[in-house]
Amino acid sequence: MVKNPTPQQVSLIIALSFSVSGLIISSLLALFFSGYFFHPLYLILQTVLFFGIAYAVTVYYLREYIYRKIKVIYKTIHRHKIAPQEKGKMLNLKSNIIDDVEKEVAEWAVRQDEEIEKYKAWAEYRRNFVGDISHELKTPIFNIEGYLHTLLDGALYDEKVNTKFLRKAAKNLARLNTIVEDLEAISNLESGKLVLELQVFDIKLLVEEVFEDLEMKASERAIHLGFKTDADENYKVRADRESIRQVLTNLINNSIKYGIDNGRTRVGFYDMDKHILIEVADNGIGIPKKHINHVFDRFYRVDKSRSRARGGSGLGLSIVKHIIEAHKQTINVRSTPNLGSTFGFTLEKV
Repeated sequence: MVKNPTPQQVSLIIALSFSVSGLIISSLLALFFSGYFFHPLYLILQTVLFFGIAYAVTVYYLREYIYRKIKVIYKTIHRHKIAPQEKGKMLNLKSNIIDDVEKEVAEWAVRQDEEIEKYKAWAEYRRNFVGDISHELKTPIFNIEGYLHTLLDGALYDEKVNTKFLRKAAKNLARLNTIVEDLEAISNLESGKLVLELQVFDIKLLVEEVFEDLEMKASERAIHLGFKTDADENYKVRADRESIRQVLTNLINNSIKYGIDNGRTRVGFYDMDKHILIEVADNGIGIPKKHINHVFDRFYRVDKSRSRARGGSGLGLSIVKHIIEAHKQTINVRSTPNLGSTFGFTLEKV
């Protein structure tokens, strides 16, 4: 027997079976009867006729049966409608149709499982995001509400605390505004509304500008900002200058925020043929290994209490990742607790 026969092979086997059966019956009858009707030529013609009729009938019914069954299967597993020209298309009886369909159904099942897992992951991510954003917004709102109610209850006329409470309320409002602005930025990045204004500029000069902007903040903790030795050459890159400024500001600001007093932040540039690798390294508190894969997640904080105490929306690194990916480039992080962290991203070299 043929293993996994095609419809054509099945038809041939059935037709051959009918022909041989007819030939055997006619031959047996010829042993008992003699005459014109049992002439050898008649037996041959009869066999050929039986074979042709059996083959044609079998092909017709197999084609109709298989086509109808397969059409139902494809209606289930395919998302697109069958084109008009495909509806009347005959099946290729020489191919192993059943195996082909079985393979496609198996692939469809795998795709379905993958999509279900993807939907579950997105649902979980959405739930976490809603919970995170609620928590992040609730904290400054709660603080503002507390300070204002205290002032309204009489503290407004207490010169020892009124200005202090107003400043604290203003500080929480600023944090609330930062969260809203960062959420808007991420929304624009994810929806593709951000249009990159690509231009050629010197990446080292841009870093120096960011150093100047953050110099005062770094001096508060005696953190020295500078370039890595032998990795401080000037390179021209093609990118959106203001977006990359935001990336550098965020990374260098984080290195100051999570650095150590009297520490250092170093920026280095490495030629990678068609790209330039920019690294921002510090000798700060570092990031535990279990958190490395999540540092770019929205609202993800390695140390929640310390992160909130030092300000920020919890969205900075997520925005950084979106900006770099919008440039069709990559970003990564290496870190060891108590030794420091290094964030590296690539840009197109000119």
